[in-house]
Amino acid sequence: MTEKIQVAIDGPASSGKSTVAKLLAKRFNYVYCDTGAMYRSVTLAALRHKIDLQDNEAVIALAQSITISFKPGDPDQLVFIDGQDVTRQIREAEVSANVSTVAAIPAVRAEMTKQQRQIASRGGIVMDGRDIGTTVLPDAQVKIFLVATAHERALRRYRENVQKGIPTAPLEEIEKAIKLRDQKDSTRKVSPLKKAEDATEIDTTSLSIAQVTDKIAAIIKKARA
Repeated sequence: MTEKIQVAIDGPASSGKSTVAKLLAKRFNYVYCDTGAMYRSVTLAALRHKIDLQDNEAVIALAQSITISFKPGDPDQLVFIDGQDVTRQIREAEVSANVSTVAAIPAVRAEMTKQQRQIASRGGIVMDGRDIGTTVLPDAQVKIFLVATAHERALRRYRENVQKGIPTAPLEEIEKAIKLRDQKDSTRKVSPLKKAEDATEIDTTSLSIAQVTDKIAAIIKKARA
C-alpha cells in the first residue's frame, strides 16, 4: 500500500476531531483539510451578506462563488474566504448556531465534497468532519469515529472559547446547543452523521488528546505497512 494514504476522522461536535487531525497531519507530514471550517465559512459569508439561510438557491450560489483556502498557522491553521482571514469569526456563536442549516443543503454539500475530494486525490491527507468516511472519502484506508459525552464536549468547547478569548455562552447553554446539533446532524437527509461500517470507534471522554492521537497513529502506521 502506498505510504500517502487517506485518513478520515468523523464524529459529533467537540469530540476532538480537529485537534487530533491537526496533530496527526503534523506527525505524518500530511495535508490537513478542515471540512467543518469550510461549511462554517459558507455560513459566515451568508450571514455577512444577510442571505436568508432558508433560501437554498441563494446559499448555493454563494457557496459556488467564494474561494475557501487554508494556510499553516501557529497554533491554529488559518482559514480564508476570498483571501480574507476568517479564522476567529467562523467559530463565533452565531455561525455555530446556523452551520447545520447550511450544511444540510444538498448542493452546498456537493460543492464542498467536490473541493474536498480534489484536495485528497493525491493521498497524504487527514480530513475530519461528519461524513468523511461514509460520503466524502468512502475508500479511505483509515476511518476513525470519535465519540464523547455531551457534557464533556460542552466543557471542551467552553474552555477552548475562553482560552482563545472568544465570547462564550454559559456551559449549560453550550451543552444544550451541542445536543441539538447532534440531533440535527444525525437526522438530516443528506449525508447524516454516521459511523462508517469499517470505521474504528474511539471514546475520547476520559482520554487525553495525546492518548487519542497515539491510538490513531498506531492504526495509520499499520495501514501504511
